[in-house]
Amino acid sequence: MKIFQKKKTCCSCEKDSLEQAIDLQKSSARIKVLGSGCAKCTALENNTKEALKLLGKQESVEHITDFAQIASYGVMSTPALVVDNQVVTFGKVLSCDEIKEILLKVGF
Repeated sequence: MKIFQKKKTCCSCEKDSLEQAIDLQKSSARIKVLGSGCAKCTALENNTKEALKLLGKQESVEHITDFAQIASYGVMSTPALVVDNQVVTFGKVLSCDEIKEILLKVGF
């Protein structure tokens, strides 16, 4: 019985898919939430939108669920918050106040 079939290619480890993920990084919103769409990821997205509203900013928040794109940021633990293509936090849900603090530190 063969459990593992020897594949000639990997689904997302090919050079082309990594390059596509990096290109998508550069061409989208300034603020991104990286995660699978679980409750914690959604909570971080909602807290981020609320923090932006409290700061009086009209910025959109993009929620990225594609694992190739998430991996292109070097994130292994979600949810993660990305501002201007820099990962500012990962692995936990931040409160609105914590997100406001981060946004002000990066000059948003």
